Amino acid sequence: MFAVAIDGPAGAGKSSLAKAAAQELGFVYVDTGALYRTVALYLLEQGEDPGDPQAAQAALPHIQVGLEHSPEGQKMYLCGREVTGLIRTPEVSMAASKVSAIPAVRAFLLELQRDLARKNNVLMDGRDIGTVVLPGAQLKIFLTASAEERAGRRVAQLEESGHPADYDSILRDIQQRDYQDSHRETAPLKPAEDSVLLDTTGEDFAQSLGRLVSLVRERL
Repeated sequence: MFAVAIDGPAGAGKSSLAKAAAQELGFVYVDTGALYRTVALYLLEQGEDPGDPQAAQAALPHIQVGLEHSPEGQKMYLCGREVTGLIRTPEVSMAASKVSAIPAVRAFLLELQRDLARKNNVLMDGRDIGTVVLPGAQLKIFLTASAEERAGRRVAQLEESGHPADYDSILRDIQQRDYQDSHRETAPLKPAEDSVLLDTTGEDFAQSLGRLVSLVRERL
């Protein structure tokens, strides 16, 4: 099996690019951030603090995270209920950053992620795929863009899906999440030593996709 690990900050376009590249290459796309978002959604719905390690650990035995691969992409399920759209709100995004810093949650989801890579050719994106989840991946990419560019993309994405969006608020959220993700004790966001840097600032989607697919094909 061939594994491509794609790491990078929030809003860098990891999910959309990895999904499109997987379709072009015939790989399975795994959005690991969606797994953490699903756990975060459960805690929010239960009225728990997503940053409380004890609350998260107590909830884990009751959480069933499922994913389904379809031509439209990865669908997420929480205890049998599809939550693909529900996990994409700004509130869940911030909660997911807190949840992903909890060691028990990371351990809970780690084996699921590795099992997918054992059984499929995968493009897997997240924050610590190349450094922790799949350190033996044949290709590791650190995908990034400026905070301002990422905020603009997120506004467009939210408006397209019918959600209200405020650029300044989203930029602050992204900057706050960048800080949280890079300063947490457990698996902080950082490029793997053997990763390839892919900065998409100023590029359109087709340009970034072409560069990503070329990188994979060079290693196959």
